[in-house]
Amino acid sequence: MRYGCVVKVRVRFGAGLSRLAGMPRVVVELDDDATVADLLAALAHRTPDLNGALSRALAVLGGRHLPASGPLHDGDEVSLLLPVAGGAGAP
Repeated sequence: MRYGCVVKVRVRFGAGLSRLAGMPRVVVELDDDATVADLLAALAHRTPDLNGALSRALAVLGGRHLPASGPLHDGDEVSLLLPVAGGAGAP
């Protein structure tokens, strides 16, 4: 591990999260061994209005869902989306 190194991760908020955050995207600096869980914790600390919604958010990088333990790298752009469900049932 390299001490004192950081990675910059760009975050794009989905519509629901964007309204709570008051912005569509943000850049977050994290330790170089950061995971998605670390990113979510940093965002919750930085923007408390997001705290409850972040527990439901899906992290997507390069079109693939990332688990909470998924590693992040300098220059990554993570989209955070709130899952939606519903629809009309068949009659």
